[in-house]
Amino acid sequence: MKERLVVIGNGMAGIRTVEELLKVAPDAYDITVFGAEPHANYNRIMLSPVLAGEKTIEDIILNDDQWYADNNITLHKGNTITSIDRVNRKVCAEDGTEESYDRLLIATGSEPFIIPVPGNDLEGVVSFRDIHDVDLMLEAAMKHKHAVVIGGGLLGLEAANGLIQQGMSVTVVHLMDTLMERQLDQPAAIMLKESLEERGINFLMQAQTEAIVGKDRVEKVRFKDGTEIYADLVVMAVGIRPNIKLAKEAGIHCERGIVINDTTQTYDPRIYSVGECIQHRGMTYGLVAPLFEMGKVCANHLAKYGIGRYEGSVTSTKLKVTGIDLFSAGDFIGNENTDELVFQDASRGIYRKLVVQDNRIKGAVMYGDTIDGTWYFDLMRDETDISDMRNTILFGQAHLGDSGHGEEQRVAAMPDSTEICGCNGVTKGDIVNAITEKKLFTLDDVRAHTKASGSCGSCTGLVESLLAHTVGGDHSVAPHLKPICGCSDMSHDDVRAAMIQKELTSMPELMSSLNWKNSDGCPKCRMALNYYLLCAWPDKYEDQSQSRFINERAHANIQNDGTYSVIPRIWGGDTTPAELKAIANVAEKYNVKTVHVTGGQRIGLYGLKKDELPGVWSDLNAAGLVSGHAYGKALRTVKTCVGKEWCRFGTQDSTHMGIELEKLSWGSWTPHKFKMAASGCPRNCAEATIKDFGVVCVDSGYELHVGGNGGIKVRVTDFLCTVKTEEEVLEYCAAYMQLYREDAHYLERTAPWIERVGLTFVKEKIVEDDEGRKKLAERFLFSQTFSQDDPWQGRVEGAEQHEFNALKQIRVKSTQGSDAELA
Repeated sequence: MKERLVVIGNGMAGIRTVEELLKVAPDAYDITVFGAEPHANYNRIMLSPVLAGEKTIEDIILNDDQWYADNNITLHKGNTITSIDRVNRKVCAEDGTEESYDRLLIATGSEPFIIPVPGNDLEGVVSFRDIHDVDLMLEAAMKHKHAVVIGGGLLGLEAANGLIQQGMSVTVVHLMDTLMERQLDQPAAIMLKESLEERGINFLMQAQTEAIVGKDRVEKVRFKDGTEIYADLVVMAVGIRPNIKLAKEAGIHCERGIVINDTTQTYDPRIYSVGECIQHRGMTYGLVAPLFEMGKVCANHLAKYGIGRYEGSVTSTKLKVTGIDLFSAGDFIGNENTDELVFQDASRGIYRKLVVQDNRIKGAVMYGDTIDGTWYFDLMRDETDISDMRNTILFGQAHLGDSGHGEEQRVAAMPDSTEICGCNGVTKGDIVNAITEKKLFTLDDVRAHTKASGSCGSCTGLVESLLAHTVGGDHSVAPHLKPICGCSDMSHDDVRAAMIQKELTSMPELMSSLNWKNSDGCPKCRMALNYYLLCAWPDKYEDQSQSRFINERAHANIQNDGTYSVIPRIWGGDTTPAELKAIANVAEKYNVKTVHVTGGQRIGLYGLKKDELPGVWSDLNAAGLVSGHAYGKALRTVKTCVGKEWCRFGTQDSTHMGIELEKLSWGSWTPHKFKMAASGCPRNCAEATIKDFGVVCVDSGYELHVGGNGGIKVRVTDFLCTVKTEEEVLEYCAAYMQLYREDAHYLERTAPWIERVGLTFVKEKIVEDDEGRKKLAERFLFSQTFSQDDPWQGRVEGAEQHEFNALKQIRVKSTQGSDAELA
């Protein structure tokens, strides 16, 4: 028989936990849900746009009644649980309903704090927490004129904006001298106040409410100094408190909230708790993203996998007021041990401040232009050393250049036709529609439905900003809790560390040892694990071709018409008449539609059928030509100029240098494609400063540059160091490639990898640690002994022949008597 799971609370945290549980163990429990409100599960953080008239209640419903029925969940709407009998393991509702449980999930959320002043129970005094409150405010706006909002925090300002949109005269009363003092410093708060005043909102700062005056309904608000203002509606928005009354009465240990451990268990091991009602490591949370992180961990333990841990969340905030861009995260005030980096342009209404300690971001506050908020947030969360970009960090990622978007990179102002993800052709409109229609909340959700940011990853920050803007702005990530995929709660780094520690050398062994939820994995994790195993155990692990993209399985790039391209390797862009004749002969023999000189100084043959590939490769092999790996997550090209042999400006033999680099590194599998270049002088004709690894020849030797990108998002390289000899260039290149191979996540290019870990980390490993560099280079050379076999030759000799056999075509008679051709 199934165990019984009872969920107290039909809100976002409780039902998100149920959703996560259904993903990993859909048949584990008979589930019963009790909700105090007479509604299905809805998006509480979108109540502000409902109040402002920008959305309807129907727009913010997350799970309708049919969803509960489809998943065999018993739902009791509008029925509050009044007691928990822990001895007999049952709950009792206010209508007398009793339900037994094997596991209980308490997700009672929070309740608004109502200031204890006379008149707080008058008609017309409301909080701002649920649909009922919004209905009362909308009703008041239709009949009355004057609204007073007590509280100038996040919720109060959203309520004020909504009421002003409904035509009311609104005054915000705030006890402090700064709006949103928990999220903003004084300069940003002043700019915010001025913007809201322009919208018609009035403010009374440092005003303490003494009483709410009226007979049957609120009429005035009186303050400590004796002044009064008219009020037909008073909205209490001074804060929330965890709703722990039920848990305390049941004897469950509570402090400010229901105390839970890292598995979301309470002191009663059969009872779990998530959401705004909990206290974890002394912290309570009021934003939505931490609740979702808790829900995933809780579901993991309810499903009895037992490996998820909730370790707290780093949170950030964005105001949900249309036309006002505001972002804050972390400790944005600082202390005597911190530095403040500030950018302010008052005429444009732009303000940015970063609080930095030991070259790591501790907090950020932004007003007017928040597009880089998610980038700063990631740097803060990952504790990235920013010393290498400290001089330019206030200008955001824009200082790196962006050929795809440039100054138009302002997410709120973008037209729907703007392309966000160039790799997959996904526009802003595609993403917004998916978020809205599919009720998406996380980056992984958006990737799953749109593929945006799922390839090179360079648009990840933009997609996150768009997600935050569309959903409402509460953005939070729990450190170390970004899982590799839905099959596991372990991160990429956790998986790689466990793989080495436990000496897991095969995929079945790894999945079994690390408690993979799906014994066969999924396309996302299988490709990542295949790479990680290949990188860690080049002498023990056998590459699984079925755990690769189609281009890597076919060893050729599939084109938009279903044909393939073949691009042989041309070492350092240097070729011979014999090689050119061989390529020409192949082109004529197979009637190649297009012969094209690529940007990487190679020659591509386009329009080949899949079953023609082995024949093409055989002819190219006969002339000494091997695969150029133009299809792989591997070394692609080493672009060169002619250097000092021919160029009057050349300082070194860059062509020879490029050829040696390519012979060193060809065939190596990397987390993503890897490109190099060698320029013969600082004029940089080979464009070495936008490559993953670039060499610029100078009179004294060779400048080494890393982390460049010339694709949709252009990034200039970071200068690594200068070396004197070709041998040093090769050693540093091998060590750098191996560090990238061992440390970067699968499908992470070198540019975002370096921005994530910091250039200082790379320099410490490559430049400053001579012994460590040599060991990295040795590991790279060792792995190359197993990878520098031409895959074309292997397929010509019959390897994986099934990939290239054409399906036979037969003719059959249809029921109408005509011939039909089947493959």
